Amino acid sequence: MCSIFCLTGKSVPLAEAEKAFYATVSRGPDMSELLETETGIFGFHRLAIMGLNAAGMQPFAYKENLCVCNGELYGFREEKKKLEQAGYAFRSDSDCEILLPLYELYGTELFRRLDAEFACVIYDGKTKEYIAARDPIGIRPLYYAYMQDGKIAFASEPKNLVGITQGQILPFPPGHYYKGGTFICYRDVTKVTSVVTDGLETACKNIREKLVAGIEKRLDADAPLGFLLSGGLDSSLVCAVSRKLLRMPIRTFAVGMKKDAIDLKYAKEVADYIGSDHTEIYMTREEVLSSLEEVIKSLATYDITTVRASMGMYLICKKIHETTDVRVLLTGEISDELFGYKYTDFAPSAEAFQKESEKRVRELHMYDVLRADRCISVHSLEARVPFGDLDFVEYVMSLDPAIKMNVYGKGKYLLRRAFEGDYLPHEILYREKAAFSDAVGHSMVDDLKEYAEEKYGSDWEKIAEKYAYHAKPFTKESLLYRELFEKHYPNQAKMVTDYWMPNRTWEGCNVNDPSARVLSNYGDSAK
Repeated sequence: MCSIFCLTGKSVPLAEAEKAFYATVSRGPDMSELLETETGIFGFHRLAIMGLNAAGMQPFAYKENLCVCNGELYGFREEKKKLEQAGYAFRSDSDCEILLPLYELYGTELFRRLDAEFACVIYDGKTKEYIAARDPIGIRPLYYAYMQDGKIAFASEPKNLVGITQGQILPFPPGHYYKGGTFICYRDVTKVTSVVTDGLETACKNIREKLVAGIEKRLDADAPLGFLLSGGLDSSLVCAVSRKLLRMPIRTFAVGMKKDAIDLKYAKEVADYIGSDHTEIYMTREEVLSSLEEVIKSLATYDITTVRASMGMYLICKKIHETTDVRVLLTGEISDELFGYKYTDFAPSAEAFQKESEKRVRELHMYDVLRADRCISVHSLEARVPFGDLDFVEYVMSLDPAIKMNVYGKGKYLLRRAFEGDYLPHEILYREKAAFSDAVGHSMVDDLKEYAEEKYGSDWEKIAEKYAYHAKPFTKESLLYRELFEKHYPNQAKMVTDYWMPNRTWEGCNVNDPSARVLSNYGDSAK
């Protein structure tokens, strides 16, 4: 993971810009560069993953152009060979170095061509323009805001922009590029132009092949790999497939509360089955509560689900950073938004299921994807998310929603059936879904709620009114998170659309808590 920073004007003094830039040095502790240009400032903190020597340091320069990119560009070696044959001489083994020669060839059309998760800013020396872009799902973070002189600023995280910009800081829209003052959509992975009517067997075969291909791409790294393993379906599949592809033991990590961890026993079962080098990490009530403010500061969100699910992920990544040489972590995010979650069992129609899936995928960058990025990057690690592979996502999104709905008596049936065989034990493959924030131990969420109850009295709703300008807190727990958020990001709540909640317009989903535990179909998920 790296951090990029770009001010397109000169109104911010260099000393202030430098202070803002170093707010995210944990994303890239290996090397840092702050470059003052004729018209602005470029900054880059590097975490070396591809091409580990100093030659891979950014900004990259080519002719009159400059570029900073936080990304993984899959298939870059083949593209690099073509460019070398065309006469381009590379100075490093970094995948991101191909961006400027590709920009020279294709202009902004290059973004549509990329099979990548990335955020970048390019300075075009001929036109004196700044062009920024972000991957179609928003796996790599990028934010923007405007400075006092009206010029735009870009950065990997909001904390880089607080204090040097005016007004609202906003997430850069995924699948867009910015040029000439306009955000232009170059790829919308939620837009289905033609519904795929593959039968069950064909759909499952394609799901398996495309996910395996997406995982294989993400195993390419010059730095050591690790795998987050919850014992749930999604992370277990990533680990099992990776073990087969690598043909050697992998390193897996699981986390849970000392008191009542649900996931740890299932994670160990998977680890034993695939023969991984497995580490269990326990966390306590005291660790959760003492880490809460730092987690919210790192996340830059107040969303209840995101904060809860981040507690375990933050603490496990902290331990991985402190005790191992692992630099890259593969995770299981994005599956729920594609195949359905516990609450989508209540979808009234196939059309409603698809519409909800589109909404969730569009907003992923503010919730689960944000959580994975921040919890991992704040500990100087890189996140890779195989379920976010663009070919895989576009295929699953295009499947007839009638085949994706839970009409089989088991959620995510297509994904489970696709990997029947020797990938996982049958009881893991068909285990009921449990939310990560619940499965690390129900006591964790209960402890957070109890802490909020102790902190606020009967006047909590009056306090919540202070934040009514956007997404007003509606429980004591949500008020607790919001106050910690506002402490570090005052008046910036619009960075998040709203709270991640089940679709309350559906029968059975009009609940006041985002946990699947409050739904009538939670059932065996608690076991």
